[in-house]
Amino acid sequence: MTPSVAKLVFLFALTVFGAIRLPHQLRKAPVAKADRGWREKIRLSAAGLGLGVIPVMAAVSHLAGGADLAFRPWLAWIGAVVFAIALWLFYSAHRELGQNFSSTLVVRQSHTLVTHGIYAHVRHPMYAAFWLWAVAQALLLQNWLVAACGFAGFGILFFGRIGQEEAMMREAFGEQYDAFARRTKRLLPWIY
Repeated sequence: MTPSVAKLVFLFALTVFGAIRLPHQLRKAPVAKADRGWREKIRLSAAGLGLGVIPVMAAVSHLAGGADLAFRPWLAWIGAVVFAIALWLFYSAHRELGQNFSSTLVVRQSHTLVTHGIYAHVRHPMYAAFWLWAVAQALLLQNWLVAACGFAGFGILFFGRIGQEEAMMREAFGEQYDAFARRTKRLLPWIY
């Protein structure tokens, strides 16, 4: 794999992520409770910059060229495989969530607690997919600045939101959510 092909693989995977997300983003079910305040906007902006704007700019221009690392094709191949796994997780999470999906902190009026499919193994497979995206981005683009932005941008979203999101789910579903949390890990089965 060449650096140009690795950039094309990254851009293609990013397009597939968007194609998976778009139909779910367009569906709107009535909301019972939401947090769309300034903190949430900052978290989403950080993730969008780190996993979208900055790596796309680096992939299509030489803007961050000074931070390029020595390109290793085998790392790019691993990055392509990691991105494929991330896409599968992302698709599976959206499919299982259905009408419950929201890109912001929301509990829908008809919200159900999803505990089947990929959710039988981890509570937050979509977040796991985004962490894998950050890894794949680093391996495909092989630029230390782009890698740092991906991990930092999504880290701001994840660590700033996860406690609040789980508190909302606990408030909405009570003991049902507590039991779900006891039998699953957040991101990695049996580990975390």
